[in-house]
Amino acid sequence: MPGDAAVQDLSRFVLPRGFRGRSAVYVQFWWIIQSLLFRTSPQICKGWRRFILRCFGAEIGPRVQVRPRVRVTYPWKVRIGAHAWVGDDVEIYSLGPISIGRNAVVSQGSYLCAGTHDHRDPTFPIRGEPIVIEDEAWVAAGCFIGPGVTIGRGAVVGARSVVLSDIPPGMMAAGHPARVLGPRIPAGR
Repeated sequence: MPGDAAVQDLSRFVLPRGFRGRSAVYVQFWWIIQSLLFRTSPQICKGWRRFILRCFGAEIGPRVQVRPRVRVTYPWKVRIGAHAWVGDDVEIYSLGPISIGRNAVVSQGSYLCAGTHDHRDPTFPIRGEPIVIEDEAWVAAGCFIGPGVTIGRGAVVGARSVVLSDIPPGMMAAGHPARVLGPRIPAGR
């Protein structure tokens, strides 16, 4: 690298005050409960998982289905609308707020990443940026949804896509990075 200046000096990293939204002890308590009571619950215990998430501040609508192997970093930063589905092995990395709308689906193995760092600053500051998956959208299996992204109402994101910018309502998108392929429902139907 040109010069002697550090490009990245993690010894100078400081977590912003209140970034987690709860104390470090509370966060650890959530992670223990998630490991022992949430992730070990049988598939049929949907109500139990909704209850646990609500106890830790998540806004969970009626009849939401969250599979047991879902991981949620900070549930108090999560909102899931009525009748939404969240599949096994979904990572809800809620460093920023994450909203999943009514009748929306986030399929197995997807990663919702609402946090990032400023790579231009050697102190590598962290920030949370919201993710919004609007009503009736479908994020198919194994997708990465980046910080600050909105998936529009009724949009579909194809399996294994990397979404780094917003997807308009009613559109299908796929790829690395995802690009809009056309409308979800063809004209005239």
